Amino acid sequence: MPNDRTATNPVLSDRKLKLGTFQTNLESGCCMSDLDGRLRISWPNTIALAKLAEEMDFDAIVPVARWRGFGGITNPQGPGFEAYTWAAGIAASTAKSCIASTSHVSLNHPITAAKQSAAIDHISNGRFMLNIVCGWNGAEMDMFGVPLSSVEDRYAAAQEWVDIVKRLWTEDDEFDFDGRFYQIKKGYLEPKPIQKPRPPIMNAGASELGRHFALKNCDIVFTLIRTHDYEVNKAHVAAYHKLAREQYGRDVRVWTHACVVEGETEKEAREFYDYYVHQKGDWKAAQNVIDTMSVEINQKDMPPERHKAMSEMFIAGWGGHPLVGSREQIVDKLAGLSRMGMDGVLLSWPRFEDGMKEFRDKTLLLVKQAGLRDAV
Repeated sequence: MPNDRTATNPVLSDRKLKLGTFQTNLESGCCMSDLDGRLRISWPNTIALAKLAEEMDFDAIVPVARWRGFGGITNPQGPGFEAYTWAAGIAASTAKSCIASTSHVSLNHPITAAKQSAAIDHISNGRFMLNIVCGWNGAEMDMFGVPLSSVEDRYAAAQEWVDIVKRLWTEDDEFDFDGRFYQIKKGYLEPKPIQKPRPPIMNAGASELGRHFALKNCDIVFTLIRTHDYEVNKAHVAAYHKLAREQYGRDVRVWTHACVVEGETEKEAREFYDYYVHQKGDWKAAQNVIDTMSVEINQKDMPPERHKAMSEMFIAGWGGHPLVGSREQIVDKLAGLSRMGMDGVLLSWPRFEDGMKEFRDKTLLLVKQAGLRDAV
């Protein structure tokens, strides 16, 4: 097939464990800490991180769609670049990695999203991926005067949205669409994306509705690891594959996010973790995240120990699985993620640029020697 996406898009390669970066388009990256050396967002800084990712032959560069920050003393994720325009610029500045855009269903019309995605696919020469989010942040929706609807309505709208986008990407004839949420008259898109049959789609649906949406419609399911129990995590990943095959007759890939806290020794790494989380952490910003999410899931009375653990998780790396230790331990932990069935891991570092350079200079060779970057 001409322009088969498996030939141009590295997220669809047969590498054993694909790697990428996460949230390099936003101030502070994934941490919520008044840490010296944390990511300060500027175009030169975000380009530098993309160049480092390409230098290490990373497979994906994935942004987060954020319209306002979370306050506190650092307002993490406040300053930042809009995901589509950022992706276009990053695509033009790179040559190898998959470049994603993250798109809110309720804030981006499907025709606009399909058109912008096609443009970025051409700019990147077939390396684009669309990451769909259905919205949970009420304060962001308020900015746009868009009500935060029920979870059921959001996924019903998302189903219409993704159906329209896929049709625009793949159908040559104009079409009408008369749905509950969208009405399209003579829908049309040219040029089509380079990738055939279409660019890959990622989604992080975590609820029961979200899991079914992702498995029915998407190529990559993004999930977070909530425990250190290997068998529980392995079963969690396997459940995605089982449901996808049995209910939708599809194969999907499962990715996660991990935060790298690396030291010469485990003691050094844990001391740095304590410094940037417990001593410099922006606990007020983390509280604001939890308050926002608590409204979303209708959970008002959270036990104090659960509240503290969640706050620490967001401060450390936006909920990413903590990879804390020496470089050998980091590699062992990545190998563990691969053994439990993860196809890819989006990485972040508290000091993003310094952390990526240390990973490049000291750790990447060990990752390769462990066979994690080899073809399956």
